[in-house]
Amino acid sequence: MKKMSIVLSGILLTSTVLSACGAQNSAADNTSSEGSKGNEPVTLKYYNWDSEVSAAATKKLIENYQAKNPNVKVESVTLVPGNSLETLKKLDVTMSSGEQVDVVLFPSVEETIARSAQGVLAPLDDFYKKDNINPDDEYYINPRYKGKTYAAMSNSSNWLVLFNEDALKAANLPAPTFGWTWDDFRDYAKKLTKGDGAGKQYGTYFHTWGEYTNMIAYTDKKNPYLTAELKPQFDDPSFKQFFEMRKAMEKDDKSAKPLSDVIGGKLSYVSEYLSGKAAMMITGSFMLANIGDTKKYPHEFKTIAAPLPRPSKDSDPGLTNIGGQYAAIAQSSKHKDEAYKFIRYMTTEQEARVETSGWKKADATALVEKLYGANKNLIDLPSVTTTLYDKKVKTSVSSDIAVSYGSQLKKVMEDGMSKFLLDGAPIEEVQKWMMTEGDKIIKQNTK
Repeated sequence: MKKMSIVLSGILLTSTVLSACGAQNSAADNTSSEGSKGNEPVTLKYYNWDSEVSAAATKKLIENYQAKNPNVKVESVTLVPGNSLETLKKLDVTMSSGEQVDVVLFPSVEETIARSAQGVLAPLDDFYKKDNINPDDEYYINPRYKGKTYAAMSNSSNWLVLFNEDALKAANLPAPTFGWTWDDFRDYAKKLTKGDGAGKQYGTYFHTWGEYTNMIAYTDKKNPYLTAELKPQFDDPSFKQFFEMRKAMEKDDKSAKPLSDVIGGKLSYVSEYLSGKAAMMITGSFMLANIGDTKKYPHEFKTIAAPLPRPSKDSDPGLTNIGGQYAAIAQSSKHKDEAYKFIRYMTTEQEARVETSGWKKADATALVEKLYGANKNLIDLPSVTTTLYDKKVKTSVSSDIAVSYGSQLKKVMEDGMSKFLLDGAPIEEVQKWMMTEGDKIIKQNTK
Protein backbone atom coordinates (compact mmCIF):
# COMPACT_ATOMS: atom_id res chain seq x y z
CA MET A 1 0.00 0.00 0.00
CA LYS A 2 1.80 3.03 -1.23
CA LYS A 3 1.05 6.51 0.06
CA MET A 4 1.12 9.78 -1.87
CA SER A 5 4.75 10.52 -1.12
CA ILE A 6 5.78 7.24 -2.71
CA VAL A 7 3.52 7.73 -5.70
CA LEU A 8 4.86 11.12 -6.60
CA SER A 9 8.48 11.03 -5.56
CA GLY A 10 9.52 9.06 -8.60
CA ILE A 11 7.67 11.10 -11.17
CA LEU A 12 9.93 13.07 -13.45
CA LEU A 13 8.83 16.67 -13.65
CA THR A 14 8.95 16.79 -17.39
CA SER A 15 6.76 13.76 -17.84
CA THR A 16 3.62 14.85 -15.96
CA VAL A 17 0.44 14.39 -17.92
CA LEU A 18 -2.38 16.90 -18.10
CA SER A 19 -6.00 15.88 -17.52
CA ALA A 20 -8.39 16.43 -20.52
CA CYS A 21 -9.23 19.54 -21.92
CA GLY A 22 -11.05 33.82 -6.56
CA ALA A 23 -10.47 39.69 1.08
CA GLN A 24 -11.07 41.62 -2.19
CA ASN A 25 -8.44 44.27 -2.83
CA SER A 26 -8.27 45.02 0.86
CA ALA A 27 -7.34 41.44 1.68
CA ALA A 28 -4.41 41.57 -0.71
CA ASP A 29 -3.38 45.04 0.43
CA ASN A 30 -3.09 43.78 4.02
CA THR A 31 -0.68 40.97 3.15
CA SER A 32 2.97 41.36 4.04
CA SER A 33 5.85 41.88 1.66
CA GLU A 34 9.46 41.75 2.76
CA GLY A 35 11.20 40.52 -0.35
CA SER A 36 12.37 43.90 -1.58
CA LYS A 37 14.78 46.12 0.29
CA GLY A 38 13.35 49.54 0.95
CA ASN A 39 11.71 50.93 -2.18
CA GLU A 40 13.84 48.94 -4.60
CA PRO A 41 11.61 47.97 -7.59
CA VAL A 42 10.79 44.30 -8.01
CA THR A 43 9.79 42.51 -11.21
CA LEU A 44 7.67 39.36 -10.98
CA LYS A 45 7.26 36.93 -13.85
CA TYR A 46 3.85 35.27 -13.96
CA TYR A 47 3.55 32.23 -16.26
CA ASN A 48 0.21 31.19 -17.78
CA TRP A 49 -1.58 30.03 -20.96
CA ASP A 50 -3.88 33.04 -21.47
CA SER A 51 -6.25 33.04 -24.42
CA GLU A 52 -7.21 36.33 -26.07
CA VAL A 53 -10.06 36.87 -23.60
CA SER A 54 -8.14 35.90 -20.47
CA ALA A 55 -5.08 37.87 -21.61
CA ALA A 56 -7.18 41.05 -21.59
CA ALA A 57 -8.36 40.20 -18.07
CA THR A 58 -4.78 39.52 -16.92
CA LYS A 59 -3.67 42.87 -18.37
CA LYS A 60 -6.37 44.65 -16.36
CA LEU A 61 -5.51 42.64 -13.26
CA ILE A 62 -1.85 43.59 -13.47
CA GLU A 63 -2.59 47.26 -14.16
CA ASN A 64 -4.84 47.43 -11.11
CA TYR A 65 -2.31 45.63 -8.94
CA GLN A 66 0.61 47.82 -10.03
CA ALA A 67 -1.43 50.94 -9.32
CA LYS A 68 -1.77 49.77 -5.72
CA ASN A 69 1.81 48.48 -5.55
CA PRO A 70 3.97 50.93 -7.57
CA ASN A 71 7.24 49.27 -6.55
CA VAL A 72 6.22 45.97 -8.15
CA LYS A 73 6.11 45.25 -11.85
CA VAL A 74 4.36 42.09 -12.98
CA GLU A 75 5.26 40.59 -16.34
CA SER A 76 2.74 38.14 -17.77
CA VAL A 77 4.45 35.34 -19.71
CA THR A 78 2.02 33.37 -21.86
CA LEU A 79 3.88 30.30 -23.08
CA VAL A 80 1.27 28.68 -25.35
CA PRO A 81 -1.97 30.73 -25.65
CA GLY A 82 -5.07 28.74 -24.81
CA ASN A 83 -3.22 25.42 -24.35
CA SER A 84 -2.38 24.42 -20.78
CA LEU A 85 -0.94 21.05 -21.84
CA GLU A 86 1.77 22.54 -24.05
CA THR A 87 2.30 25.38 -21.59
CA LEU A 88 3.15 22.93 -18.82
CA LYS A 89 5.67 21.16 -21.03
CA LYS A 90 7.43 24.45 -21.73
CA LEU A 91 7.09 25.56 -18.12
CA ASP A 92 8.90 22.46 -16.89
CA VAL A 93 11.81 23.22 -19.19
CA THR A 94 11.81 26.88 -18.20
CA MET A 95 11.81 26.11 -14.48
CA SER A 96 14.67 23.62 -14.82
CA SER A 97 16.76 25.98 -16.96
CA GLY A 98 17.31 28.57 -14.25
CA GLU A 99 15.25 31.31 -15.90
CA GLN A 100 13.33 33.65 -13.60
CA VAL A 101 9.99 32.17 -12.59
CA ASP A 102 7.99 33.70 -9.73
CA VAL A 103 4.31 32.88 -10.06
CA VAL A 104 2.86 29.97 -12.04
CA LEU A 105 -0.70 28.96 -12.85
CA PHE A 106 -1.76 25.30 -12.95
CA PRO A 107 -4.95 23.84 -14.49
CA SER A 108 -5.56 21.11 -11.91
CA VAL A 109 -4.78 19.83 -8.43
CA GLU A 110 -2.88 16.88 -9.93
CA GLU A 111 -0.47 19.09 -11.87
CA THR A 112 0.12 21.24 -8.79
CA ILE A 113 0.75 18.25 -6.53
CA ALA A 114 3.16 16.63 -8.98
CA ARG A 115 5.40 19.68 -8.97
CA SER A 116 5.04 20.15 -5.23
CA ALA A 117 6.47 16.66 -4.83
CA GLN A 118 9.43 17.58 -7.00
CA GLY A 119 10.30 20.52 -4.75
CA VAL A 120 9.96 23.22 -7.41
CA LEU A 121 7.12 25.05 -5.62
CA ALA A 122 7.27 26.99 -2.37
CA PRO A 123 4.75 26.21 0.39
CA LEU A 124 2.37 29.02 1.38
CA ASP A 125 1.81 28.00 5.00
CA ASP A 126 4.23 30.47 6.60
CA PHE A 127 2.73 33.33 4.61
CA TYR A 128 -0.79 32.33 5.65
CA LYS A 129 0.28 31.99 9.29
CA LYS A 130 1.92 35.41 9.29
CA ASP A 131 -1.28 36.96 7.97
CA ASN A 132 -3.47 34.88 10.31
CA ILE A 133 -5.21 33.20 7.35
CA ASN A 134 -6.76 29.75 7.32
CA PRO A 135 -6.75 28.72 3.65
CA ASP A 136 -9.63 26.29 4.21
CA ASP A 137 -11.78 29.29 5.15
CA GLU A 138 -10.60 31.12 2.05
CA TYR A 139 -10.61 28.67 -0.87
CA TYR A 140 -12.76 25.72 -1.91
CA ILE A 141 -9.74 23.51 -2.64
CA ASN A 142 -6.19 23.86 -1.31
CA PRO A 143 -3.59 21.61 -3.02
CA ARG A 144 -1.54 19.94 -0.28
CA TYR A 145 1.44 17.63 -0.28
CA LYS A 146 2.87 16.10 2.89
CA GLY A 147 0.75 18.44 5.00
CA LYS A 148 1.85 21.67 3.32
CA THR A 149 -0.24 23.94 1.08
CA TYR A 150 1.33 24.79 -2.26
CA ALA A 151 -1.18 26.90 -4.21
CA ALA A 152 -4.20 29.18 -3.93
CA MET A 153 -7.34 28.57 -5.98
CA SER A 154 -7.69 31.26 -8.63
CA ASN A 155 -10.74 30.24 -10.65
CA SER A 156 -13.35 27.62 -9.87
CA SER A 157 -15.53 25.59 -12.21
CA ASN A 158 -18.50 24.34 -10.21
CA TRP A 159 -20.63 21.70 -11.90
CA LEU A 160 -24.36 22.27 -12.14
CA VAL A 161 -27.40 21.49 -14.28
CA LEU A 162 -28.64 23.97 -16.87
CA PHE A 163 -32.27 24.06 -18.01
CA ASN A 164 -33.99 25.53 -21.03
CA GLU A 165 -36.73 27.54 -19.28
CA ASP A 166 -39.09 27.22 -22.25
CA ALA A 167 -38.76 23.43 -22.10
CA LEU A 168 -39.45 23.41 -18.34
CA LYS A 169 -42.59 25.48 -18.81
CA ALA A 170 -43.81 23.33 -21.70
CA ALA A 171 -43.43 20.22 -19.51
CA ASN A 172 -44.99 22.04 -16.52
CA LEU A 173 -41.94 21.29 -14.38
CA PRO A 174 -40.49 23.47 -11.61
CA ALA A 175 -36.77 24.19 -11.55
CA PRO A 176 -35.14 21.68 -9.15
CA THR A 177 -33.51 22.79 -5.92
CA PHE A 178 -30.97 21.26 -3.50
CA GLY A 179 -31.85 17.70 -2.62
CA TRP A 180 -33.26 16.40 -5.89
CA THR A 181 -31.95 12.97 -6.86
CA TRP A 182 -30.63 11.15 -9.91
CA ASP A 183 -33.97 9.33 -10.06
CA ASP A 184 -35.60 12.76 -10.29
CA PHE A 185 -33.09 13.69 -13.00
CA ARG A 186 -34.08 10.66 -15.06
CA ASP A 187 -37.79 11.51 -14.59
CA TYR A 188 -37.19 15.10 -15.68
CA ALA A 189 -35.34 13.91 -18.78
CA LYS A 190 -38.26 11.70 -19.79
CA LYS A 191 -40.77 14.55 -19.36
CA LEU A 192 -38.56 17.05 -21.21
CA THR A 193 -38.13 14.79 -24.25
CA LYS A 194 -40.37 15.54 -27.22
CA GLY A 195 -40.55 15.03 -30.98
CA ASP A 196 -38.51 12.63 -33.08
CA GLY A 197 -36.11 12.50 -35.96
CA ALA A 198 -33.78 15.40 -36.71
CA GLY A 199 -36.02 17.82 -34.79
CA LYS A 200 -36.15 15.77 -31.60
CA GLN A 201 -35.52 17.51 -28.31
CA TYR A 202 -33.78 15.12 -25.92
CA GLY A 203 -34.35 15.56 -22.24
CA THR A 204 -30.62 15.67 -21.63
CA TYR A 205 -27.19 15.23 -23.18
CA PHE A 206 -24.14 13.36 -21.87
CA HIS A 207 -20.79 14.30 -23.36
CA THR A 208 -17.80 11.94 -23.77
CA TRP A 209 -15.81 13.16 -20.76
CA GLY A 210 -15.17 10.96 -17.74
CA GLU A 211 -17.33 13.14 -15.50
CA TYR A 212 -20.39 11.95 -17.43
CA THR A 213 -19.65 8.29 -16.76
CA ASN A 214 -20.20 8.64 -13.02
CA MET A 215 -20.88 12.10 -11.64
CA ILE A 216 -21.41 10.57 -8.17
CA ALA A 217 -17.71 9.66 -8.06
CA TYR A 218 -16.86 13.32 -8.67
CA THR A 219 -19.20 14.66 -5.99
CA ASP A 220 -19.21 12.10 -3.19
CA LYS A 221 -15.68 10.66 -3.28
CA LYS A 222 -12.40 12.16 -2.12
CA ASN A 223 -11.03 11.17 -5.51
CA PRO A 224 -13.13 9.93 -8.45
CA TYR A 225 -10.67 7.16 -9.35
CA LEU A 226 -8.81 6.15 -6.20
CA THR A 227 -9.39 5.07 -2.62
CA ALA A 228 -7.49 6.60 0.30
CA GLU A 229 -5.01 3.74 -0.14
CA LEU A 230 -4.45 4.78 -3.78
CA LYS A 231 -6.19 1.71 -5.18
CA PRO A 232 -8.66 1.93 -8.08
CA GLN A 233 -12.29 2.22 -6.95
CA PHE A 234 -14.06 1.39 -10.19
CA ASP A 235 -15.81 -1.44 -8.36
CA ASP A 236 -17.72 1.07 -6.21
CA PRO A 237 -21.54 0.58 -6.42
CA SER A 238 -21.98 4.12 -7.73
CA PHE A 239 -20.42 3.07 -11.05
CA LYS A 240 -23.06 0.40 -11.51
CA GLN A 241 -25.78 2.89 -10.52
CA PHE A 242 -24.66 5.58 -12.96
CA PHE A 243 -23.74 3.28 -15.84
CA GLU A 244 -27.12 1.56 -15.68
CA MET A 245 -28.95 4.88 -15.43
CA ARG A 246 -27.16 6.09 -18.56
CA LYS A 247 -28.13 2.91 -20.39
CA ALA A 248 -31.77 3.10 -19.30
CA MET A 249 -32.05 6.73 -20.37
CA GLU A 250 -30.48 6.00 -23.75
CA LYS A 251 -32.01 2.60 -24.59
CA ASP A 252 -35.34 2.51 -22.70
CA ASP A 253 -36.45 6.10 -22.10
CA LYS A 254 -34.75 7.43 -25.24
CA SER A 255 -34.35 10.67 -23.31
CA ALA A 256 -30.58 11.00 -23.86
CA LYS A 257 -28.82 11.15 -27.21
CA PRO A 258 -27.01 7.83 -27.87
CA LEU A 259 -23.29 7.81 -27.13
CA SER A 260 -22.71 6.40 -30.61
CA ASP A 261 -24.24 9.57 -32.09
CA VAL A 262 -22.21 11.80 -29.79
CA ILE A 263 -18.94 10.12 -30.78
CA GLY A 264 -19.78 9.57 -34.44
CA GLY A 265 -21.00 13.11 -34.96
CA LYS A 266 -18.17 14.66 -32.91
CA LEU A 267 -20.89 16.72 -31.30
CA SER A 268 -20.33 19.93 -29.34
CA TYR A 269 -21.95 19.99 -25.93
CA VAL A 270 -22.35 23.76 -26.25
CA SER A 271 -24.22 23.51 -29.54
CA GLU A 272 -26.39 20.60 -28.39
CA TYR A 273 -27.74 22.67 -25.51
CA LEU A 274 -27.88 26.16 -27.01
CA SER A 275 -29.48 24.92 -30.23
CA GLY A 276 -32.32 23.46 -28.15
CA LYS A 277 -31.53 19.84 -29.00
CA ALA A 278 -31.13 19.07 -25.29
CA ALA A 279 -33.49 20.57 -22.71
CA MET A 280 -31.13 20.18 -19.76
CA MET A 281 -27.43 19.47 -19.39
CA ILE A 282 -24.95 18.66 -16.66
CA THR A 283 -21.95 20.92 -17.14
CA GLY A 284 -19.45 23.23 -15.43
CA SER A 285 -19.83 26.93 -14.80
CA PHE A 286 -17.37 27.47 -17.66
CA MET A 287 -20.39 26.87 -19.94
CA LEU A 288 -22.14 30.05 -18.77
CA ALA A 289 -19.92 32.37 -20.80
CA ASN A 290 -21.10 30.70 -24.03
CA ILE A 291 -24.73 31.54 -23.33
CA GLY A 292 -24.12 35.22 -23.94
CA ASP A 293 -22.40 34.59 -27.27
CA THR A 294 -25.57 34.76 -29.36
CA LYS A 295 -23.58 35.53 -32.50
CA LYS A 296 -21.95 32.11 -32.38
CA TYR A 297 -24.83 30.35 -30.63
CA PRO A 298 -28.06 32.13 -31.61
CA HIS A 299 -30.93 31.36 -29.25
CA GLU A 300 -33.68 33.18 -27.37
CA PHE A 301 -34.60 30.92 -24.44
CA LYS A 302 -33.52 31.74 -20.89
CA THR A 303 -31.26 29.34 -18.97
CA ILE A 304 -32.04 28.39 -15.38
CA ALA A 305 -29.39 26.78 -13.16
CA ALA A 306 -29.92 24.01 -10.62
CA PRO A 307 -27.63 22.03 -8.28
CA LEU A 308 -26.35 18.57 -9.20
CA PRO A 309 -28.70 15.75 -8.13
CA ARG A 310 -27.94 13.51 -5.15
CA PRO A 311 -27.66 9.68 -5.11
CA SER A 312 -30.66 9.43 -2.78
CA LYS A 313 -33.02 11.54 -0.67
CA ASP A 314 -30.85 10.79 2.37
CA SER A 315 -27.66 12.09 0.73
CA ASP A 316 -26.09 15.34 1.81
CA PRO A 317 -27.34 18.19 -0.46
CA GLY A 318 -24.94 20.73 -1.95
CA LEU A 319 -22.11 18.39 -2.94
CA THR A 320 -20.74 19.22 -6.36
CA ASN A 321 -17.71 18.68 -8.54
CA ILE A 322 -15.39 21.68 -8.32
CA GLY A 323 -12.51 22.05 -10.74
CA GLY A 324 -10.24 25.04 -10.94
CA GLN A 325 -6.95 26.77 -11.61
CA TYR A 326 -4.25 27.24 -9.00
CA ALA A 327 -1.60 29.93 -8.51
CA ALA A 328 1.70 28.93 -6.92
CA ILE A 329 5.11 30.40 -6.09
CA ALA A 330 8.22 28.95 -7.71
CA GLN A 331 10.74 27.71 -5.17
CA SER A 332 13.46 29.43 -7.20
CA SER A 333 11.80 32.85 -6.92
CA LYS A 334 13.91 35.52 -5.26
CA HIS A 335 10.78 37.54 -4.51
CA LYS A 336 8.53 35.12 -2.67
CA ASP A 337 6.92 37.77 -0.42
CA GLU A 338 5.93 39.87 -3.41
CA ALA A 339 4.81 36.76 -5.28
CA TYR A 340 2.58 35.74 -2.37
CA LYS A 341 1.04 39.19 -2.17
CA PHE A 342 0.29 39.11 -5.90
CA ILE A 343 -1.26 35.64 -5.61
CA ARG A 344 -3.53 36.78 -2.80
CA TYR A 345 -4.62 39.71 -4.94
CA MET A 346 -5.25 37.73 -8.12
CA THR A 347 -7.23 35.04 -6.30
CA THR A 348 -9.45 37.42 -4.33
CA GLU A 349 -10.08 40.40 -6.60
CA GLN A 350 -13.26 40.59 -8.70
CA GLU A 351 -12.88 43.66 -10.90
CA ALA A 352 -10.84 42.07 -13.70
CA ARG A 353 -12.32 38.59 -13.34
CA VAL A 354 -13.90 36.83 -16.33
CA GLU A 355 -14.44 33.48 -14.59
CA THR A 356 -16.09 32.36 -11.37
CA SER A 357 -13.96 32.67 -8.26
CA GLY A 358 -12.30 29.99 -6.14
CA TRP A 359 -12.43 32.35 -3.15
CA LYS A 360 -15.19 31.49 -0.69
CA LYS A 361 -15.62 35.08 0.50
CA ALA A 362 -16.31 36.57 -2.92
CA ASP A 363 -19.42 38.75 -3.19
CA ALA A 364 -21.45 36.14 -5.02
CA THR A 365 -24.31 38.37 -6.17
CA ALA A 366 -21.98 41.12 -7.39
CA LEU A 367 -19.71 38.63 -9.18
CA VAL A 368 -22.55 36.87 -11.00
CA GLU A 369 -24.05 40.25 -11.94
CA LYS A 370 -20.70 41.41 -13.29
CA LEU A 371 -20.00 38.24 -15.27
CA TYR A 372 -23.47 37.58 -16.69
CA GLY A 373 -25.55 40.69 -15.93
CA ALA A 374 -25.50 41.84 -19.55
CA ASN A 375 -27.38 38.64 -20.45
CA LYS A 376 -30.28 38.87 -17.97
CA ASN A 377 -32.70 37.98 -20.74
CA LEU A 378 -30.74 34.76 -21.38
CA ILE A 379 -29.55 33.75 -17.88
CA ASP A 380 -31.57 33.58 -14.66
CA LEU A 381 -29.06 35.27 -12.36
CA PRO A 382 -30.68 34.37 -8.98
CA SER A 383 -30.60 30.64 -9.77
CA VAL A 384 -26.97 30.88 -10.91
CA THR A 385 -25.96 32.74 -7.74
CA THR A 386 -27.70 30.23 -5.48
CA THR A 387 -26.40 27.18 -7.35
CA LEU A 388 -22.80 28.37 -7.33
CA TYR A 389 -22.53 30.12 -3.97
CA ASP A 390 -25.19 28.86 -1.56
CA LYS A 391 -23.73 27.92 1.85
CA LYS A 392 -24.70 24.31 1.14
CA VAL A 393 -22.24 24.12 -1.79
CA LYS A 394 -19.16 22.06 -1.03
CA THR A 395 -16.94 19.34 -2.43
CA SER A 396 -15.77 15.98 -1.09
CA VAL A 397 -12.58 16.12 -3.15
CA SER A 398 -9.39 15.95 -1.12
CA SER A 399 -6.07 17.09 -2.52
CA ASP A 400 -4.46 14.52 -0.21
CA ILE A 401 -5.56 11.93 -2.78
CA ALA A 402 -4.31 13.36 -6.06
CA VAL A 403 -1.93 11.86 -8.62
CA SER A 404 -0.37 13.15 -11.80
CA TYR A 405 -1.69 10.20 -13.81
CA GLY A 406 -5.34 11.06 -13.15
CA SER A 407 -6.01 11.60 -16.86
CA GLN A 408 -5.06 7.98 -17.57
CA LEU A 409 -7.53 6.74 -14.96
CA LYS A 410 -10.18 9.06 -16.33
CA LYS A 411 -9.80 7.46 -19.75
CA VAL A 412 -10.46 4.07 -18.16
CA MET A 413 -13.85 5.41 -17.09
CA GLU A 414 -14.55 6.70 -20.59
CA ASP A 415 -13.51 3.44 -22.21
CA GLY A 416 -15.52 1.49 -19.68
CA MET A 417 -18.67 3.42 -20.58
CA SER A 418 -18.01 2.71 -24.26
CA LYS A 419 -17.69 -1.01 -23.57
CA PHE A 420 -20.95 -0.93 -21.64
CA LEU A 421 -23.06 1.17 -24.01
CA LEU A 422 -21.48 0.49 -27.40
CA ASP A 423 -20.25 -3.09 -27.03
CA GLY A 424 -23.00 -4.27 -24.72
CA ALA A 425 -20.65 -5.80 -22.17
CA PRO A 426 -22.25 -6.68 -18.79
CA ILE A 427 -21.61 -4.15 -16.03
CA GLU A 428 -19.81 -6.74 -13.85
CA GLU A 429 -17.42 -7.52 -16.70
CA VAL A 430 -16.85 -3.83 -17.38
CA GLN A 431 -16.10 -3.00 -13.75
CA LYS A 432 -13.69 -5.92 -13.52
CA TRP A 433 -11.90 -4.70 -16.67
CA MET A 434 -11.73 -1.15 -15.30
CA MET A 435 -10.23 -2.37 -12.03
CA THR A 436 -7.59 -4.37 -13.91
CA GLU A 437 -6.68 -1.42 -16.13
CA GLY A 438 -6.55 0.88 -13.12
CA ASP A 439 -4.13 -1.45 -11.36
CA LYS A 440 -1.89 -1.52 -14.44
CA ILE A 441 -1.75 2.28 -14.64
CA ILE A 442 -0.96 2.64 -10.96
CA LYS A 443 1.85 0.09 -11.15
CA GLN A 444 3.30 1.74 -14.27
CA ASN A 445 3.39 5.12 -12.54
CA THR A 446 4.71 3.99 -9.16
CA LYS A 447 7.69 1.89 -10.17
